[in-house]
Amino acid sequence: MNDTQTLPDILVGPLLRRISTTRLVLWVVASRALNMTLILRPGQSDAESIGLAHHHQCIPIGQRAFIYLIDIELDSPLPCDERIEYDLQVESQQGEWRSLPEWAPWLCYDGAAYPAFVIASRHHRLMHGSCRKPHHDSADGLVRADSWLAEHQAAPTEWPAWLLMTGDQIYADDVAGPMLRAVHALIEQLGLVDEWLEGATVDDSQALYDSPDSYYQRAELLPDVTSNVALRQRFFSGVKKPVFTSANAQNHLMTLAEMLAMYCLVWSPVPWQVIRFEAPALDKKNAELYRQEQAVMDGFVAGLPQCARLMAHLPSLMIFDDHDVTDDWNLSADWELAAYGHPFSKRIIGNALVAYLLCQAWGNDPDKLSPLIHHASTLLRDGSQPLVCAEQDGFIERLLRFQGWEFQVPGTPALIVLDTRTRRWRSERKLNHPSGLMDWEALMEMQQALMGAKSAVIISPAPMFGVKLIESIQKLFTVMGKPLVVDAENWMAHRGAANTLLQIWQHSKTPGNYVILSGDVHYSFVYDIVVRRQKRAPNLWQITSSGIKNTFPKNLLNTFDRLNRWLYAPWSPLNWFTKRRKLSVHPRDPDRASAGERLWNASGIGLVTLDEKGHPIDIRQLDVDGSDVVFPPPEKTLP
Repeated sequence: MNDTQTLPDILVGPLLRRISTTRLVLWVVASRALNMTLILRPGQSDAESIGLAHHHQCIPIGQRAFIYLIDIELDSPLPCDERIEYDLQVESQQGEWRSLPEWAPWLCYDGAAYPAFVIASRHHRLMHGSCRKPHHDSADGLVRADSWLAEHQAAPTEWPAWLLMTGDQIYADDVAGPMLRAVHALIEQLGLVDEWLEGATVDDSQALYDSPDSYYQRAELLPDVTSNVALRQRFFSGVKKPVFTSANAQNHLMTLAEMLAMYCLVWSPVPWQVIRFEAPALDKKNAELYRQEQAVMDGFVAGLPQCARLMAHLPSLMIFDDHDVTDDWNLSADWELAAYGHPFSKRIIGNALVAYLLCQAWGNDPDKLSPLIHHASTLLRDGSQPLVCAEQDGFIERLLRFQGWEFQVPGTPALIVLDTRTRRWRSERKLNHPSGLMDWEALMEMQQALMGAKSAVIISPAPMFGVKLIESIQKLFTVMGKPLVVDAENWMAHRGAANTLLQIWQHSKTPGNYVILSGDVHYSFVYDIVVRRQKRAPNLWQITSSGIKNTFPKNLLNTFDRLNRWLYAPWSPLNWFTKRRKLSVHPRDPDRASAGERLWNASGIGLVTLDEKGHPIDIRQLDVDGSDVVFPPPEKTLP
């Protein structure tokens, strides 16, 4: 089926990205160069037809794969708080124009002729979540989100203003065997770009795909020399983590083509329809694991039409966390020395950043990222030839130096999206101690954005205010020199970053209402936070929703939850040994808690509703079982 005549014109999308009354940004992956027209139908107004020949950028990523960013500056502003239907029409190779309901009927809700979007007049409601691992044995939170939106089709003013994807949109480092098999089948089907590999036992990407070590054995692709032992252990083999889940990097994505194929396979049902594959040759143990993973993957693939429909209706903003690149990415200076000091691991990290740029970041802020996109286009050329090794490495060097992944969206309240991965505050005490999630300069930039703002929503992939007991365990492992064992990444883990963050909240010019939306941890919780003994202090809410398709080990989390409630109760002297002693933190109890739990452990997606002052007036988790878990305000707020 390697002929474009037999491939669908559109493979992924459209995904709605950054939108406003005067600008629309959509993301699409096509199997060939296309002529497209966008038809807008706002309310009772006449339909508007916009030819897209001069309103898009196209980057070939293979012989039969093209990423399009459709970016339209509108002559007349669109209305707010109204349902606006749209149709993306595509000209076929025979010269016939096909409407979106013809080539992607699953993108339309029952009773609707076309997909639609709503431009919210203020950021009144936000849907948010992180950590979507395809082979985790649970239903998909994006499917649950789509079901919620289906129930509210007749009430466009209730639609969320944004779908905020707060990290780990893909798991590049933890990949099921059937998913990796599908990745390779899609690479072949679309002729995705090849590349040369340095520092591996294989010479190029095709040799990697054909290697007997390609499935469940990728650590073996490093040359067996003493200098690679630490890298193999840290980067590929994974470690048993008593606090979090066990890491499995034996199927770690490596090439740019693998990363790009993964994005296509987690966002659209179409790529699954154009590939056929069988299980690779495996030993008995891995063959059984493959079979178990396949059963879970079948359920994931079945939900993709609904996931695609959701992302065709709600504009989305995205920021990376570690699994979008690799587990514990930039955790410590010691980690960086190992990972960036080897050409193969540096290439893997760089490929993940290139894929993130093209598939996630580009739609967040097209103007800021335009120079990087131009560089990527130069590197990829027409997508048919192997990448030039020196040029690829040069582009990766540029991405690793880039400081600009964070972005802001104006509005009421403003959205401030943080990069907590690439601007780290490295420990000056010991190289193996965790780095601060943001360095001093990045924190000062955040403070500047907050100065005088009466309200803001801050998207921090890791919670700024987490569970004290778990943070204490992480600190203990750090003191023992084992921060990697427990993912010792939290805002309080680095003294300088923690103190600077707390000083920001105590600043006299940050007296507004600030909601912090986070993910990362694989459980959900809500804290109301008060700065002690300060008259003009900000109102803070830490709202964490995780994961979309991931959970924490149940019995372990229940144990931590109970111990945390007892050891760090308001009367406990242990609170005075934490960096947050100047803050009063009030957890909210989920209304479906059966035994006083404060940490909710189930796949789903968060939904928060804000009043005009930026106060959250409704906080809930949409569980994949179809129910809502509400986090009502605490009965008593202490001074």
